[in-house]
Amino acid sequence: MRTRTATRADLPVLREFEQGIIAAERPFDPTLRPDPISYYDLGELIDSDRAEVVVVLDGDLIVGSGYAKYKGSDPYVAPAEHAFLGFMFVRPEYRGCGVNQLVVAALTEWARQRGFSELRLRVYADNTGAIRAYEKAGFQEHLIEMRRELTLE
Repeated sequence: MRTRTATRADLPVLREFEQGIIAAERPFDPTLRPDPISYYDLGELIDSDRAEVVVVLDGDLIVGSGYAKYKGSDPYVAPAEHAFLGFMFVRPEYRGCGVNQLVVAALTEWARQRGFSELRLRVYADNTGAIRAYEKAGFQEHLIEMRRELTLE
């Protein structure tokens, strides 16, 4: 398997992956609107010089994806900017085969070449499979975001 930078020709597959991500995350997030929804402007990410979208190929088949993009940090923390990772998807039949590791390695290299000293990502607290994959890639839990629904009287 190998990685490469995504192109606009990959958009049909990448849009399928996006819907796969949404379907996988629905059980973890009751705030998601009903379908159809979209998380990303994938074409804009592919075209941006401030982002990198990568795919993992097994032969000619795209089996995984992810992106890294410049993101400003909160004004009171260092570093001022970090590389934010998202759009991490692996075809179900390829999970556990190191595809996510290849995505993270490619995006880590992209971030290093641009002088970033930190990578960040978000994952649902109950998504234990994803958490294990990210911990395996060297990520550590940093901050927990909490929410509470209010009933309107």
